[in-house]
Amino acid sequence: MEVKVFNNQVEKALKSLKRKLSQDGIMRELKNRMTYEKPSEKKKRKQKEAKKRKYKVQRW
Repeated sequence: MEVKVFNNQVEKALKSLKRKLSQDGIMRELKNRMTYEKPSEKKKRKQKEAKKRKYKVQRW
């Protein structure tokens, strides 16, 4: 991933980078990996995400 800085606007480039990372889901995955997740909680989360994806596909 690459973010270019123009006219020394580092804050704007940082904001752009954060937006790209959050859209790709990298920030959420990093947050999940920072703490231990019990296998039962992991299973529940995966089922919830699958249900959410399924609902999203059915709406279209």
